[in-house]
Amino acid sequence: MRPQYEHLTLSPGHSWQLLWRELPELPFLWHYHPEFELTLNARGQRYVGDHLADFSDGDLILLGPNLPHTWSASERIDAGQQMLAVVVWFSRDWLVQLQTSLPELGGLLQLGKRADRGLQFSAAAAAGVRPLMLRMEKLAPAQRLPLLLELLLLLAQDEQAQPLASVASASIAVDTQRQRMGRVLDYMHAHFQAALSVELLAERAALSVGAFHRFFKRHTQLTVTAYLAQLRIGSACQQLIQTDKTIGVIAQEAGYRNLAHFNRQFRAAKGVSPSDFKKRYR
Repeated sequence: MRPQYEHLTLSPGHSWQLLWRELPELPFLWHYHPEFELTLNARGQRYVGDHLADFSDGDLILLGPNLPHTWSASERIDAGQQMLAVVVWFSRDWLVQLQTSLPELGGLLQLGKRADRGLQFSAAAAAGVRPLMLRMEKLAPAQRLPLLLELLLLLAQDEQAQPLASVASASIAVDTQRQRMGRVLDYMHAHFQAALSVELLAERAALSVGAFHRFFKRHTQLTVTAYLAQLRIGSACQQLIQTDKTIGVIAQEAGYRNLAHFNRQFRAAKGVSPSDFKKRYR
C-alpha cells in the first residue's frame, strides 16, 4: 500500500507544531510528510518504513522527513480514559536555523540525521523526556520552546537509541515539486469551505488542468475532489467533537450547501452518521 502525503501547516506565530490527541483508538493511517515527527504513545502497533513492532506505554520515536509511518491501537490501557498521543512536528530548515544562530545546538542537527530511518529512544531517555512533553500542552507557545530544546538535547545524548527502518526514505519530491504542491495545498487548506475549481488550483501550480490532475494524484494518492472532501469532513469532525453547534451549521461551515449530501459523504468517510459520531466522542 502506498503511503498518503500529509500536508502539515503551522499555527500562526509558531515555528514548530504541538499536537495533543486524546482518542478512543488510534486508526491505521499510512502516511508521510516532509517534517520531523517526535511521538509519545501509549500501547499498540507501530509501523515505520519496513519496520513493524508492538509498543508499550511511554514509547518515544523520532521520525525523519518523508518516512512512511503510522501507529495503530484499539485497546486502551485504562478503559475509563482516552488514548493519549503527544506529537511534535518541526522542519529540517528549523534545525539548520537553530545551528546557524546558536552553534551550541549543533547536536540537534546530528540527531536529525540519525532519525532518517526512525529512531526509538531507550526506556531511560523516554522516561526522562516524558514529563517534559506532558507539560507542554498547558504552556504558552513561548514557554514551550525552551522545553522542546531541552528535551531534544536530552535525546541527542541517548547513545542507546535504535534505528527502526532498514533504509532511510528517499526524498519524495524535488524541491520545486514540493514547493509547487505546497502552494496548492496551502490554498486548499485555507479555502476548503469555498467552491474551489480545478482550473484555479492548476493555475497556482503553473500546470495545465490535465497535468495538474496527474501531479496531484501522484503526490497525494487522491483526486482533488477526494482530498477536498477529506478536508471538509475532517473540519466537521473537529467541530462535532469540540463545539455544540448544530449539524446543519457545521455542514455549512465545512463547505456543504446541502445537508443530505454532507450526511452521505460523512457516513461514507466515517461509517456512522454525524449525530452518532458526536455521541461516540462526547
